[in-house]
Amino acid sequence: MTALDVWQQAKNLREDVQNNRDRTAVPAQQQALLILAGEASALLATAAFDLGSLDGAKRLARTAALYGETARYEPLRAYAAGSLAYIAYYSGDLSLAPVHARHALTYGGLAGVAARRLHSIEARAYGHLGHTKAARRALSMSEEVDTDTTDELHDCVGGEFGFADDRLAMSNASTALLLGGGRTAEVSALRALELVAAKPATHRSSIVSGKASADLAMARLLTNNLDGAAEAIEAMLSINSTHRGTGLVTRAMSLRRALTQQHLQGTALAADLGERLEEFTRFPVQHQLLPPYGMPALDA
Repeated sequence: MTALDVWQQAKNLREDVQNNRDRTAVPAQQQALLILAGEASALLATAAFDLGSLDGAKRLARTAALYGETARYEPLRAYAAGSLAYIAYYSGDLSLAPVHARHALTYGGLAGVAARRLHSIEARAYGHLGHTKAARRALSMSEEVDTDTTDELHDCVGGEFGFADDRLAMSNASTALLLGGGRTAEVSALRALELVAAKPATHRSSIVSGKASADLAMARLLTNNLDGAAEAIEAMLSINSTHRGTGLVTRAMSLRRALTQQHLQGTALAADLGERLEEFTRFPVQHQLLPPYGMPALDA
């Protein structure tokens, strides 16, 4: 689904839940509706992030956390805190990101997938701060966590609330890049792409493959493999504009800057790729936000 589709459907779901809360006084039903409203808010936060509204995403993640607190549903609180962590480092609030991630890991009722997601986010947060030792420790924990245990949100609901092996590999490739490990990042990015390709066509995430391709390209640029980087960039450029969310566009802009390095200046291939990346980032998913779905709506 596109971020805009998620936004529209999650908003409708949350409105339906709010209307139904007035129709019951049964405590168990009230709690179930609170959890649904919180899950819808968490999906709205994810969609708002991809649609370029970081402030809106932050508010919606906090709303999801509040629903989780009211319903006493710890997995939702943890998921929302993890979202606040990655929103923080994309917003430039680098010191807040690991705080949110560590806080999320303190909640009870979490199983392996939840811990894997949070440790991966924590690793990236420390990578942005340049805290190499802490980042590598969190990376190891994300890869070694026992995923045989389950919780209702991250495993039974799954989907966006899950954190499959391909997403883990993609995220850890990004962290490796922050730590300057071009070879390590290349291995993780290739692993992510292999895992995506191994899935049935209807279950392959173009968002994961796009980000992994971008990270693969950056890893190859770090090792002066321009031809290999070009191959990965071609794969990334094939991603439809409806899936060019914040994470992918940010990576594309970083690649564009990397292609202007002095040792690549005057290279026809680097110049061509740079122009195409500029075009790629000119029409990201945010440009779908025409009234009545413009930026003010993202603050709902």
